[in-house]
Amino acid sequence: MIEATDFRNAMSSLTSAVSVVTTAGMSDRHGFTASAVCSVTDTPPTLLVCMNKASRSHTHFVENKILTVNVLGAQHEHISNVFASKLSSEERFQHGVWTELETGAPVLQDALVNFDCEIDQIQEVGTHTIFICRVVAIQQSEQDQSLVYFNRAYHQVGQTEIA
Repeated sequence: MIEATDFRNAMSSLTSAVSVVTTAGMSDRHGFTASAVCSVTDTPPTLLVCMNKASRSHTHFVENKILTVNVLGAQHEHISNVFASKLSSEERFQHGVWTELETGAPVLQDALVNFDCEIDQIQEVGTHTIFICRVVAIQQSEQDQSLVYFNRAYHQVGQTEIA
């Protein structure tokens, strides 16, 4: 039997992109910082997003059936920390400039890339919910530096200028 702490320690060696996942609906805007996001297929364009069921905004994502994955650039460490904090949803969205694409879910204007999605399937596994999301709009920036999480710390990766 593998202990949860052993699994978490091993997973800290898996480098992950950092995203802020957002939704909007009758109960206003909500969002959380996520590293468990990945592509499923390109036909149709589909993403998988994992969210802890204990998250205070979990029910809003389930009810709204829409979300945007805002992939953070190197300059967004502060945004990541804000959306992982105990601040209220309203206070979180006071950081960054937010717009919308197709679904109405909040889009971080200067994110590396935004995937605007409709949630097609919801699967519960252990402590988490897996959202299978059909991408309905994409907005990509010109940035070339990404924020990633590795070994329990933020790092920056991407193109570097040659001196």
